[in-house]
Amino acid sequence: MRLFGTDGIRGVVNEELTAEIAFRLGNAVGKYISNRVFIAKDTRASGDMLEAALIAGATSAGATVYRCGVLPTPALAIITKLEDAVGIMISASHNPPEFNGLKVISKGFKLPDEVEENLEKRMKELHYANYNEIGCVIDYKLAFEEYTNYVLEQFADLDLSGMKILVDAGNGAAYETTPYVLKKLGAKVDVINNSPDGYNINVNCGSTEPNAAREKMTNHNLAILHDGDADRCILLDEKKNEVHGDRIMGISALLMKEEGRLKNDTVVGTVLSNKGLEVFLKERGINLLRAKVGDRYVLEKMQEVGAVIGGERSGHIIYLDKSTTGDGLITALEVLRAMVRAGKPLSELSESVPDYPQIMINVKCKNKLIVEKPEIRELVEKYKREDTDIVVRPSGTEPLARVFVQGPDEEYISNVAYEIAGKIEELSKEKEGEE
Repeated sequence: MRLFGTDGIRGVVNEELTAEIAFRLGNAVGKYISNRVFIAKDTRASGDMLEAALIAGATSAGATVYRCGVLPTPALAIITKLEDAVGIMISASHNPPEFNGLKVISKGFKLPDEVEENLEKRMKELHYANYNEIGCVIDYKLAFEEYTNYVLEQFADLDLSGMKILVDAGNGAAYETTPYVLKKLGAKVDVINNSPDGYNINVNCGSTEPNAAREKMTNHNLAILHDGDADRCILLDEKKNEVHGDRIMGISALLMKEEGRLKNDTVVGTVLSNKGLEVFLKERGINLLRAKVGDRYVLEKMQEVGAVIGGERSGHIIYLDKSTTGDGLITALEVLRAMVRAGKPLSELSESVPDYPQIMINVKCKNKLIVEKPEIRELVEKYKREDTDIVVRPSGTEPLARVFVQGPDEEYISNVAYEIAGKIEELSKEKEGEE
C-alpha cells in the first residue's frame, strides 16, 4: 500500500504511522528535497515523538532543521513560501487524537502526486551524511510572529472594534494564533477549548462539534470554530446557526467581485458543493466550477482556470491572493470583512445564499467499481434534472459506494438516492453470489 494518501501520510500512531516512517521521511526530504527543513506540529501528544524522528532523519542526511513548535498547517505553508523552503507538518487535521499525519509542503504548496511517489521510493533506503556534514537544529522562535504579522498585513484595513467573537480552538494548533490576531484587529475575544493536553484535540469541540460553541455563545457577533490544524473553519452566526463552507464562499465571492479581486468571475467547488450556491452565483454573473473532492484537487482546478477562491463545505476555503492553502483564520477574517463592509449581521449575509437539501447514502460493497455499471449510469441519466445533481462514486478510503443527490425537492432527491443505493446493493449481492 502507498504511504501517501490524498493529504500526506496519515494513520493511527504506532500502528499505521510509526517513528520509523517519520525518520525515513525526514531522511528522504533532507537528502533529496531540501537541506533546509521547517517542522511544525499540532497539539497531539504523539507530535513530540514524530518531531524527534523527523529531526533525526533530516539531520542525519545533512539538512538543517528549523523547529517551529505548535502552529496551524497554513502558518507553516506561509512560512515555507516566505522563506523559499520546505516544511513538514505533523498533524491529522480533524481526526481524533489517536491519529497523526505527516505532510510535506514546498514553498507554500503540497507536493504533487508524482513527487510524493518518488519520495516514497526514496524512503526505502536511508542516506547518512559524513560526520562533519550532519545537520543541526535551530529553534525558530520567529515562526509565530512571522505568520501572525503576515496575516495582519493582509487585513491591515480591517477594524473589528465593537465586534465580540467566540473562538473554539478545538484544543488544536490555533489556540494562540487566532485569538491573538483578532485582538490585534480590535475585537473582543472569548476563547474556549484552548487548553490542549495532547489527548483532547478535536474531542467534542471545534469545527466537528458545533454544539460546544453554541452552548457558550451569548451576545457574540459570531463564533469561529477550528479543526485540529486550523486549515478550515466553520462559523456560527449571531443566532447560533451554522455557516458552512458553501455559504462562506457565496459571501466571499460577492465581496471579492465588488473589490475587483474575483479573477475570471469564477469560484471552484467540488462535486458535492451545494446546488443552491451554484444558483446564487450564477444569478450574479459568477461561475461555479466543480473539482473532485479534496483540497488538492480544488487547488489544481483553481490554478488551471485562474480562480482565486475555491473550497469545500467543510470550511476548507483557499483564497489564493492571500494564501497557498486553506487557512481557517484567513477564512474567518474574509467573512468579517464582508460583514463590516456590508454593515450587516452574519445571519443576513448567510441566509441570502440558498442551501438546497442534500442526501448522502453509503452502500457497503467489496467491489466499488459497481458504480460504473450500465444499470447505475442509466438510473443517474433517468433522474438527472437541471436543478438536481446526482453523484455516484467509490469511497477513496473505505469499501463503500457513495450516492449523493441534491436539489430543491427533498422528497424527489430522497427517492432517487434510495433507488440508486438499492440498485448498487442488489448488484453487489449478485456479484458476491457469483464469487
